[in-house]
Amino acid sequence: MSSSKNSWLVPVAFINIYVIWGITFLAISFGLKGFPPFILSGFRFLAAGLLMIGWLLARGEKASSLINWKKNAITGILILTGGTGLVAWGEQYVSASEAAIAIATGPFWFIAIDKKNWKYYFSDKFIPIGLIIGFAGLILFLNGSVSSASHQAVNGNLRITAFIVLALSSVAWVLGSLYSKKNPASQSTFMNIAQQLITAGVASFLIAAFRKEWHGFSFSNVPASAWAGVLFLVFFGSIVAYLSYIWLLSVKPAALVSTHTYINPIVTVFAGWIVAGQTINGSQLYGLSIILLGVLLTNVTKYFRLSKRSKVKIRRLRRFVHKTVRPYQPI
Repeated sequence: MSSSKNSWLVPVAFINIYVIWGITFLAISFGLKGFPPFILSGFRFLAAGLLMIGWLLARGEKASSLINWKKNAITGILILTGGTGLVAWGEQYVSASEAAIAIATGPFWFIAIDKKNWKYYFSDKFIPIGLIIGFAGLILFLNGSVSSASHQAVNGNLRITAFIVLALSSVAWVLGSLYSKKNPASQSTFMNIAQQLITAGVASFLIAAFRKEWHGFSFSNVPASAWAGVLFLVFFGSIVAYLSYIWLLSVKPAALVSTHTYINPIVTVFAGWIVAGQTINGSQLYGLSIILLGVLLTNVTKYFRLSKRSKVKIRRLRRFVHKTVRPYQPI
């Protein structure tokens, strides 16, 4: 893809991962009303992957390379089964907004693990400052969430375990993202994502079988609200947003792409307030504003440079026009 010709895709892709994945946390909580966590994840990933690969095969694209399947299996299991699957497990014991907040450490793990780009990250003082401010906002947001009395009925040890698992899911997500960026498969982005979804779905079902989630489960007992959550997860969370995320990793630094983990809690809280009647307290709103400031700082230099380059191009264009276009002179 030509970066200039398709530059409009970048903000669209960022909007997708910021907004859709924010709503995804709420959709998972709806899905859990009828599905155990890894059955939910397996059904979501496998359905989306089969839909995509069926469409691609019908268009004549091949999927026979074992090397590509291996690369995509590693990426899919880390990002989807390990990252998102563990989020579904954690949301059994914490709210959707708390889950979104807990995995917002993603940008820090990216910087810590992505040694190849340390020079880039730390050469721009606004990026580490923005991440630190965003983390401070995250702490305030979390403090406002855990002080709420809405989850006092849940065992405290289970909630602590859930937050630990959610942190591990963030690490798995980062490892899979960096592996995908450094070990790209030689296929279209659509085919890579289809294979990642399929392998992640199979892995999730195997974990569900190991945890005996199938015992006593029946699709006939799943309520309509859970099915609605699953449909959103399949078409928007697992296809539209995940496609946007993997594409962004190929054109933008991983730590900047990971700023979606700061925006997602904001979207999750407001979506929960509108759809599920969840309340928002003052500490959460204060934390959200600081998180937004941190995200803006991580991107401010990039936009300044773009603006500066645009001004230089305009000045060059004016000089070119001035030299080449002469006023009309009558003979």
